[in-house]
Amino acid sequence: MCGILGICGFSPVAEEIIDGLVVLQHRGQDAAGISTYDGRNFHIRKDKGLVRDIFFSRHINLLLGNIGIGHVRYPTAGSNCGEEAQPFYVNSPFGIVLGHNGTLTNTPQLSQELAEKNLRHLNTTSDSEILLNVFADNLLKCKKKEPKPNDIFKAIADLFDKVQGSFASVAIIAGQGLLAMRDPSGIRPLVIGERKTTSGKEYCFASESCLFTPLGFSLLRDVKPGEAVLAKNGKLYSQICTKKVKYRPCIFEYIYLARPDSMLDGISVHKSRMRMGKVLGQKILKKLKKKDIDVVIPIPETSRTSAVEVSETINVPYREGFIKNRYIGRTFIMPGQKVRKKSINYKLSPIELEFKNKNVLLVDDSIVRGNTSKKIVQMARNAGAKKVYFASSAPPLLYPCVYGVDMPSKKDFIANGLTEKEIAKIIGADELFYQDLAALIKSVNKKSSLIKKFCTACFDGNYIAGKIDQKMLHRIEKERLQNSIKLEQEKIDNTENPITLL
Repeated sequence: MCGILGICGFSPVAEEIIDGLVVLQHRGQDAAGISTYDGRNFHIRKDKGLVRDIFFSRHINLLLGNIGIGHVRYPTAGSNCGEEAQPFYVNSPFGIVLGHNGTLTNTPQLSQELAEKNLRHLNTTSDSEILLNVFADNLLKCKKKEPKPNDIFKAIADLFDKVQGSFASVAIIAGQGLLAMRDPSGIRPLVIGERKTTSGKEYCFASESCLFTPLGFSLLRDVKPGEAVLAKNGKLYSQICTKKVKYRPCIFEYIYLARPDSMLDGISVHKSRMRMGKVLGQKILKKLKKKDIDVVIPIPETSRTSAVEVSETINVPYREGFIKNRYIGRTFIMPGQKVRKKSINYKLSPIELEFKNKNVLLVDDSIVRGNTSKKIVQMARNAGAKKVYFASSAPPLLYPCVYGVDMPSKKDFIANGLTEKEIAKIIGADELFYQDLAALIKSVNKKSSLIKKFCTACFDGNYIAGKIDQKMLHRIEKERLQNSIKLEQEKIDNTENPITLL
């Protein structure tokens, strides 16, 4: 999961891209980068860290141009070095910069082909650099100094034939415009915003629509699965570049990843979470007497919307029982298990008056490893709760995600091979309530007629893109384990040898 953003306008875009990346910061806290194009040269600034720590007023003056792309990184492939911050650049053909959200599943084959057949050198282990080079090589084959939109779309059609996995991408092609493309299954989100000016229409491509309002854009539509869209001189050109289209957006976007004020594939994230809470509340009513719960408390922040609906459905008061330190990032997407465990101690603080001598129902968006849930249940008991019930808006997570969310191995999931009672005992809860998968799908898709199915691989193991077998899962697990070890060591090194930036 990363955040991508591209703007094609008639005035300098660097400041707006920085503002937009701040809005998308929840999608990646590891690194950030921006590239702009001034009609002659690309200008790139990228580094590890949060947006606010990388971009300053002086960079706005250096990032010249009326067209630009931005990226916030959450690493699931590659390493944690600064060189793997995005966007990536190649100088041929024309000059291209690209930012990518997702994960490619056939990277070994693609990497080998690029090196041996196409004689292209890859400077990192990032699958995003592979995606860029495959596209660049395809575009080079058109052999035109001034390619038409159809030539660009042909290169993307060839890319769709080669590349497997998930990818929502934005790119700048020097002299040709701002490009957006989405994989044939539409796993990762990508939306289009439009803004009318006296000079013409300006366009924005982004992972989520939540940044359109602060930047003054209006939501036009989603980029369709298998579609490429080119913005140039106030005009949009688009084409579906493959016949192998399956509409299968990631359902975890609605549970946790996306902001509630976003619209993805015509579906309100906020309304989806409301419906999740309502059906979860109905399930709890069937299993547990209302009088056994005194108060419903969300685990901030993603679960708040669902918790309100649970409260109303079971007719029990809703209370804010935890205060979140807003300067601690999302623990789910923090690199390294030790970092996640340490951060939760500083992230949440209980309000004891809401817990003391009460039977409490805690509502969270999901339970992944169970470590966070266990610590939060203990916090509630330490604050004086008599009983602690725990509810998850998501079903049990059982299978690793290979499409861009850091769930590398089956053994990482607390629900693997255990019953709800066994899990409740491990996290210290008196009882545990999981959402049903069928109810979740219905909750998300209630108002949509375009989507027939979602990617629910992390719940049911039904991988929808690429040839996913045990050999591939083992390879991905091994790569991410090695990456996690590197991340842990880097954190230790940075703590022992702090760097002062002048």
